[in-house]
Amino acid sequence: MNVVERIRKTFVYIVAAACVAMVAAYLAGVKAAGQDHDQDVELQLGQQVFDELKAKGEIVESSPLYDQLRPISDAITRAAQPQYNHPFKFYLVHETQPNAFATPGGNVYVVDSLLYFVKNSEELAGTLCHEVSHTIHRDAMTLMEKDQKLTERDIAAAILLGHPLAIALLGKLHSLSYSRDVESRADITGSDVCAATGYNPWGLVWLFQDFQNANMGQIPQLLSDHPGNQNRVDALEKHFRENPSVFGNFNSDSKSAKPMSVPKDAAEVFLR
Repeated sequence: MNVVERIRKTFVYIVAAACVAMVAAYLAGVKAAGQDHDQDVELQLGQQVFDELKAKGEIVESSPLYDQLRPISDAITRAAQPQYNHPFKFYLVHETQPNAFATPGGNVYVVDSLLYFVKNSEELAGTLCHEVSHTIHRDAMTLMEKDQKLTERDIAAAILLGHPLAIALLGKLHSLSYSRDVESRADITGSDVCAATGYNPWGLVWLFQDFQNANMGQIPQLLSDHPGNQNRVDALEKHFRENPSVFGNFNSDSKSAKPMSVPKDAAEVFLR
């Protein structure tokens, strides 16, 4: 290893330690100041992620795609809002891979290409109910509090953008590095939310099944980063069987769902 490389690696380690220390100090400082950690920090971190996405020009301000998203997001909000302290807000974002992710504070981000990937409204509803459940369970906050490590890519972005907290959280949310147990719990809670909306909770099961035949470059991170999808399907089906009063009236056949109609090449105006 040459001198330049040694200096570079040493610099990276120093910056990494500094960024982690900033995250820890921030969270500790909020607690020490007597603020409500469950609420204030969630709003602040959620706002920082929003600001980062806006600065990158990824948030879609207006698009015909919202016509397909809003009825589903409104129904989910009505069903899930009593379980969370802050208003749920849904935004379309433009990224290369179909995905959806939720941040502390109630924001849920839906990648525009996901609307083209799903086959029906139930699959989209199932995905969004799953993400909302992560917020209800405070999974992102738990992840941040337990694991504040940053990758070298995150560090470089933090240096350029000057927001280590937002970069750390955004990186974690995009990688969806939750454990299988955490994901399965979000599946179960999400299916309950879906049932309350009236959308068929089998939609998430169908999405897992579609995964088997999907182009690997088009698989949502919700699926691709978490092997063991059959285990998650089995857990959902068991939950459905054990709660016939909630799920008994929903049809398990994906052919019963109405195909989703999405305008091709929908125009998008980005939030600046």
